[in-house]
Amino acid sequence: MFTRAIAAAAALLVTSASAANSKRGLVFTPNSTFPHDAYIWTAPPTSPTWYYNYQPLPSQIYSNVSQSDFEFVPMLWGAPSDINDKSFYNTIKTLIDERRVNITNILTFNEPDGPGEYGGSDIDPEVAAQVWVNNIVPLQEDYKSLRVGLPACTGAPAGMEWSNKFLEACSGLISEHGKTKKNCTFDFVPIHWYGNFEGLASHMGEYSAAFPNKSMWVTEYNLADANLQETQAFYKTSAEYLDRLDFVERYSFFGAFRSDVSNVGPNAAMLNKDGELTDIGAWYLGRQATGVDPNSGKGGKHSGVLRRMSTPGLLTLVFASVLGLVNLA
Repeated sequence: MFTRAIAAAAALLVTSASAANSKRGLVFTPNSTFPHDAYIWTAPPTSPTWYYNYQPLPSQIYSNVSQSDFEFVPMLWGAPSDINDKSFYNTIKTLIDERRVNITNILTFNEPDGPGEYGGSDIDPEVAAQVWVNNIVPLQEDYKSLRVGLPACTGAPAGMEWSNKFLEACSGLISEHGKTKKNCTFDFVPIHWYGNFEGLASHMGEYSAAFPNKSMWVTEYNLADANLQETQAFYKTSAEYLDRLDFVERYSFFGAFRSDVSNVGPNAAMLNKDGELTDIGAWYLGRQATGVDPNSGKGGKHSGVLRRMSTPGLLTLVFASVLGLVNLA
């Protein structure tokens, strides 16, 4: 009996190790009524090796998992009310120096070109540049190995325009008048997309061309409000594509929640109404399909409220609809 238990445990560890995917991460959006849903994503066998939660501090519910096994990536989500506030800098410094958390990557400004009512941080590029100079530049100076992502704009055309204005404003702040121009530096380019695969590939190509020699993180993506067959086909095609491309360093599918609290449509969720893994949820964790219908389960009061810091930008969805990349009907 004891021998069989050891063998079973060893098999589980092997399966867990084989399922791990260094690219694949978790967009963590806690369910306030069912906090235990959080453990679904870390229970072996599982693929995600990193996560972010739209916050500068790690989620307490994952305190039992080591940073080396499940890397937390802090985010500077938006601008503080006081443009000179250095709270983010101080928080990350405390994490690294006092709490000894091995922070190696940082995300910045979530959909700054998007309005607040749709989840964007809605920041003027000039304001974002000043916040960056006050918080991100000192971190880069203090921790040379720390890697920083460019702000993650919506998938709308305004996103690229915002990025260019931000970089120009940031350069102006750190360049000495009349001397050689300096540029604010970043290590990777995060993008968001909520439309079909062709649109995703095109959007990735646009940013790859605009920022050559930079790796890419696709930190939010899904096919919003589509039928189940289309959504599953999108997942399979996009996952294979993102895993195959060398310049894609990381990606995180936006769908780690129950279907009846999903704001990207029930079929895009990785859990059904009762918190059971759907086929997409199981595939994302490196497991076999479950056959669970996203729309199955009791739902209603049983699913609670999804706490989240971001929604797909309205501009992204409208633009995708105009191009026929997503159906908003």
